[in-house]
Amino acid sequence: MAFFLTGKRKEKKKLGIYVHIPFCKSKCEYCDFYSIGGGRDKRLTDDYLQTLADHIKETGALAPDYRVDTVYFGGGTPSFFGAENLEKILDEIHRHFRLTSDAEITAEANPDSVTLSGLRRMLRAGFNRLSIGVQSDDDEMLKKLGRPHNFQQAKQAMELARKAGFANISLDLMYGLPNQTVSQWKETVLNIISLRPEHISCYGLKVEENTPLWSYKDCANLPNDDAQAQMYLEAVKLLEEYGYEQYEISNFAKKGFHSRHNMKYWTGEEYLGFGPNAASDFGGRRFTIIRDLKRYISGIANEQAVLDENEEIPMRERAGEYIMLRLRTAQGICREEYEKQYLLPFRPLEEELRHYADNGLAKQVGKRWRLTPSGWLLSNQIILQLLEIQSNAGTLSKKNKE
Repeated sequence: MAFFLTGKRKEKKKLGIYVHIPFCKSKCEYCDFYSIGGGRDKRLTDDYLQTLADHIKETGALAPDYRVDTVYFGGGTPSFFGAENLEKILDEIHRHFRLTSDAEITAEANPDSVTLSGLRRMLRAGFNRLSIGVQSDDDEMLKKLGRPHNFQQAKQAMELARKAGFANISLDLMYGLPNQTVSQWKETVLNIISLRPEHISCYGLKVEENTPLWSYKDCANLPNDDAQAQMYLEAVKLLEEYGYEQYEISNFAKKGFHSRHNMKYWTGEEYLGFGPNAASDFGGRRFTIIRDLKRYISGIANEQAVLDENEEIPMRERAGEYIMLRLRTAQGICREEYEKQYLLPFRPLEEELRHYADNGLAKQVGKRWRLTPSGWLLSNQIILQLLEIQSNAGTLSKKNKE
């Protein structure tokens, strides 16, 4: 067995499923996700499909009391893998898990690897949401980043998705790119808004080790921290003006179109991941599959262990994650939730949050506390401080009980 789960399961609990598709037409200069560039190897593709089918079947038997309400195909490039193959995997999920009637089923796509017939096939199979990686409207920039498409193809992909019948489309953008100015970024955001997607993601470029970009980062003329901060705040302002609500640090949506699957990660809901390097949080444990496609295929076929990490998360750590993850979202954190779930005092946290509010970095909305866009820019520092206060408060509370 790949997963070993213990303890009682709650009936009708909601579950998310993530499927990693580790194949790409080519690797981008900045990409640190586990994926394999180059053409499709039919034998490897067939082996991977069989591995996923076996793994999904095995794991579905361990979760009979759960209802799947979100499925997300990420990568890599799911659209490059092909609509027929994505349909086969989704069929296996339907066969071995119980899906809700309104399940959100998302596939990531690159503009160069979508076709009208493929999109229609995906829609018929049950996919109802697309996340298209546009990243930039500047063709020269796209080339520098190693992206296999141009902006015209991105616009065509959007048109094809609408023609196929998709009514829930997200477009991904990146800022802080080499030589990018604030005015260029604002123009990019406006050009994306003009395509009228339901959802827009804006991610700051992160230069990761073991990527080609890392080797020449010092001469890439990347915008400094102040310029990136200004780009972020300009995007927040523009998107709000055009009716996109910011519900998470990097994500904006029209009313009713936030990503239900992504919110599971930030609100502590359970999810299962399939494929190399896919992560799960299920049954009180967090585990990650090995970052090696061939070892994953061999491990599932031979009933060997395929987990790289597997640990039970204690309640104290969950309390810290509540602060760290929830403050990424517009929902923020709440005294009643916190004290009921973790039996820790909220007052020390609230006192610190009031100081942040005085400086425009946080605000109280009803009974909840959330960070402002300016606060999100400093979220790492703010959260670290809150976690230290939480640790001290927890220690003091424990001593008082003793």
